[in-house]
Amino acid sequence: MEQLLQHLRNLSFTEMEAKIMVELAGKGPSSGYEVAKGLGVSRSNVYAALQRLTQHGFLRRSAGEPVRYSMLKPEELTQMISGQVKESLAFIETRMPQVETDQQPFYSAQGDRNVLDMLFREMDRAENEIIVDVWREEASLIRKGLEKAEGRGVKLLWSCVGEDAAVSRLFPWASLEREEGSSQTGRRFSFVIDRRWCMLGMRGEDCMTQGLVTEHPVMVELLLQHFTQEMVLYELEQDIGEELSERYGPRYEQIYRKYVGPENMPEEQEGLAQQKDA
Repeated sequence: MEQLLQHLRNLSFTEMEAKIMVELAGKGPSSGYEVAKGLGVSRSNVYAALQRLTQHGFLRRSAGEPVRYSMLKPEELTQMISGQVKESLAFIETRMPQVETDQQPFYSAQGDRNVLDMLFREMDRAENEIIVDVWREEASLIRKGLEKAEGRGVKLLWSCVGEDAAVSRLFPWASLEREEGSSQTGRRFSFVIDRRWCMLGMRGEDCMTQGLVTEHPVMVELLLQHFTQEMVLYELEQDIGEELSERYGPRYEQIYRKYVGPENMPEEQEGLAQQKDA
């Protein structure tokens, strides 16, 4: 144990930070109170160190109350602090304790750097498929990472708001025309990687970037279903939209209004609805 703490100190972690990291690695997700109790130290010192470690991306912070903290996996930690002494990195990667749990937790990440770093690490690990639903502003930030994955043979599926010439060649789907002038303060994004890991979040100029991350199969399935339904409906609208209106008449427009509202209806469908309402 003392050797592990010493190597963490060699990497510029304080004594308190090193002890907290080992405590979390050995016990799994814990609250600040539980960490302080396990170490036998004051909660104020523990909370300050937890905040520093979380801000730097070395800990994951769960959503909800009470807030629980957990360590990155050893290989993820060493990627973040690459460039330090190889011996210390190797020691942490091979000796940091891990706890395997039956449940798949939900983690939250805050700030551009933390969210993008986490996303790029998972994209580097992708083996089969990456499904992306983003706005063009976020598409430009992840283009290089996706091109790298594509170069390894990873399949890419996109849904993107707006046009971006730099990434357009990667889009198997045409851009969806969503409302850009909405009252939301941020832009929604989601990623599903290898149908096992997913991230759902929000990013914008007037709000902090946030991401909810999990490998829980229910969340992965929900995002996959949303993406599939969105793409299928879009393809149908592009292919036989007018035929649907002619065949089902007011009934088709009623269905549309019921679930998406007139403000989200395609312009041609809204025009037809107004004519028939008249």
